[in-house]
Amino acid sequence: MLGGAQTPTGKARKLTITQKKIRNFSIIAHIDHGKSTLADRLIQRTGGLTDREMVRGQMLDNMEIEQERGITIKAQTVRLNWKAKDGETYELNLMDTPGHVDFAYEVSRSLAACEGALLVVDAAQGVEAQTLANVYQSIEHDHEIVPVINKIDLPAAEPEKVRAEIEDIIGLDASEAVLASAKSGIGIDEVLQAIVDKIPPPKGDRDASLKAMLVDSWYDPYLGVVILVRVMDGTIRKGQQIKFMAAGTLHLVDRVGCFRPKIEQLNELGPGEIGFITAQIKEVSQTAVGDTITDAKKPTAEALPGFKTVQPVVFCGLFPTDAADFEKLRDSLYKLRLNDASFSFEMETSAALGFGFRCGFLGLLHLEIIQERLTREYDLDLITTAPSVVYRIALSHSKNEPAQTIELHNPADMPDPNRIELIEEPWIEATIYSPDEYLGAILKLCQDRRGIQKNLTYVGHGSSTRAQLTYELPLNEVVFDFYDRLKSLSKGYASFDYHQIGHREGDLVKMSILVNEEPVDALSMIVHRGNAEARGRGMVERLKELIPRHLFKIPIQAAIGGKVIARETISAMRKDVTAKCYGGDATRKRKLLEKQKKGKAKMREYGSVSIPQEAFIAALRMGEE
Repeated sequence: MLGGAQTPTGKARKLTITQKKIRNFSIIAHIDHGKSTLADRLIQRTGGLTDREMVRGQMLDNMEIEQERGITIKAQTVRLNWKAKDGETYELNLMDTPGHVDFAYEVSRSLAACEGALLVVDAAQGVEAQTLANVYQSIEHDHEIVPVINKIDLPAAEPEKVRAEIEDIIGLDASEAVLASAKSGIGIDEVLQAIVDKIPPPKGDRDASLKAMLVDSWYDPYLGVVILVRVMDGTIRKGQQIKFMAAGTLHLVDRVGCFRPKIEQLNELGPGEIGFITAQIKEVSQTAVGDTITDAKKPTAEALPGFKTVQPVVFCGLFPTDAADFEKLRDSLYKLRLNDASFSFEMETSAALGFGFRCGFLGLLHLEIIQERLTREYDLDLITTAPSVVYRIALSHSKNEPAQTIELHNPADMPDPNRIELIEEPWIEATIYSPDEYLGAILKLCQDRRGIQKNLTYVGHGSSTRAQLTYELPLNEVVFDFYDRLKSLSKGYASFDYHQIGHREGDLVKMSILVNEEPVDALSMIVHRGNAEARGRGMVERLKELIPRHLFKIPIQAAIGGKVIARETISAMRKDVTAKCYGGDATRKRKLLEKQKKGKAKMREYGSVSIPQEAFIAALRMGEE
């Protein structure tokens, strides 16, 4: 969270603004439609930071990786004061949310703390897949939605066309949509006035028992665990003893404040307000997101509904390249989890890679971000195994064990095939928006990935018509490289969003990779029987290019159970043992060659094959070239 590393200064401020003058809102949009830039302009216009303090763009994206990639990963909050046309000063609590599908859980918890949302749509690109997903989440929370058409100063901007798109696709009245350019500062006052006029003030009883929602928590080296709260009823103040209802723990509040975006200490937080508290908590795991905070002496009768527990959908193994870095990797993962409770890990061992961790992520971008942070912030050199999803396997009764259903995270742990009754894999419903000329290639991609087409409609008018595709796809086919392939086929114009729709039975098998007749567990994967041969052939061909030649022949095989479905052989390097023979009897040369042949056979029997790191990384990029 912003300001996390700053120590708070100054005296606590007294509460001066009434509940009717509070507005809580979030900014929702598709990736790169200008959420964070709009947040910057709102902060600047309301005097949250001076021009000199606005040293860079995206002030709320304070992680180095967020600034580099130009994406928001963590939802951020800031409190602003704005003098509206009626001469009254309003308190605006802004929450900037991520746009990428992997961080949708950040969006949902931010929306739960607000009464309204600014829907930002790019004036050139129009409504995209993630725009739609976030709007539906906002509507579920019964929000007042204020449309903002951003980037109107672009040469390709068509605000009237986008206005019509918002009405046609989403069904929102866009006749009063604010036209703005966050980058140039156009329409910022109109956005602020629309927030005051259209978003309702929060409800809540100041005299009731304290009831507050734990929206987020993160670890700060100076303050310990900082907890972001939205107060529903009652007040929370310094020195008050509070109780976390789900955890059942008691804590003493030692600091109350808000972000402006610098830290500012307050005397108290009242109903409808969003701010932070600290209570000498040392571990983020003690503060479950969605928990209800109440007064220990006078608790509230019932807790808030809370949030759904975040379930990882993609799993992969992380192993240090140097086995001596194992302890360093373990410490780094614990430190990372302090600020990201959505990723999980447990220790695992691999015959090929040694000791490492099986980690669970919310998607491939989440995996990439964690991997990059481990490399960059903790100076670790890592090997990542091929990602896999969570399978459900129904096992039949055996002599020692009863019939049961298990969850499989790691293909290497696949149980005995004779006991498997059925395997279920997770499926998703994907929404894809694309210009019409790329539709054929995208339909073929979805078809190749075992997709089931549910809907195909067209949105927009004239030359700006786009296809809206709805497909049901197995998640296993999406996690490898579906997004990259989609972007490549559509020259970057297609947008993609998905949500899980449950598990379905599939004809799935475990494909093992054998190098020199030894299985390499790190390269095992679960594939659909129909795609197994193509996937296996691609893998062995790639490994043949990557594994260096040895002094003996190396067979590389892809196998399902005892049946080999693809094979390549790396030919042996040959040492010229006859170099010293100058003329003479041919039998002398033959004798030396026979001796070499026997040596090679013996060497193959006992020799070990060194597989370079690129071979494991190649397993991630197993798409069609």
